[in-house]
Amino acid sequence: MEEQNKWSQENYISAYKFAADAHRGQEVPGTDIPYIMHLSFVSMEVIAALDFHPERDGNLAVQCALLHDTLEDTGTTREQLAEKFGQYVAHGVQALSKNKDIKKTDRMIECIGRIKQQPEEVWMVKLADRITNLQPPPGNWSKEKIGDYLQEAVTIHEYLGGASGYLSSRLLEKIDGYRMYAR
Repeated sequence: MEEQNKWSQENYISAYKFAADAHRGQEVPGTDIPYIMHLSFVSMEVIAALDFHPERDGNLAVQCALLHDTLEDTGTTREQLAEKFGQYVAHGVQALSKNKDIKKTDRMIECIGRIKQQPEEVWMVKLADRITNLQPPPGNWSKEKIGDYLQEAVTIHEYLGGASGYLSSRLLEKIDGYRMYAR
């Protein structure tokens, strides 16, 4: 008999509903696409990677993927996440949230430092998030901003790529494709 997924559909649905409600009315920047689509894409990257990492806690990875922007972009509190999804998910989502109290240029590296203190399932979410975000940049982005975003992707790969060979390869492909926008 084939081994079942190490993540629960009920946990996925619960996190999806929570995220959809928390992000209600938000859109993917520069588009009219509901923000929940971004979260769906990130969770799909994580779910695909879990096939290559059956030893991983799929529930932690999938729930963090769906909830990864709730603390950063909504009025959701860490306590609400902990109450509904447990401390591990709340810690993971908190690590994935940029600290807006520090200088913008320092936020990503500080965030990566916190992510590295978490289980590798959380690292996988950050890899999947950047894979999903390496789409054609918004038209109002300068070449400098595009280049900085590309460099952040390289840094994410460098520090977190060891969590998943599958996601690491996917991110490298996306980085290579994104380079054309930075020229």
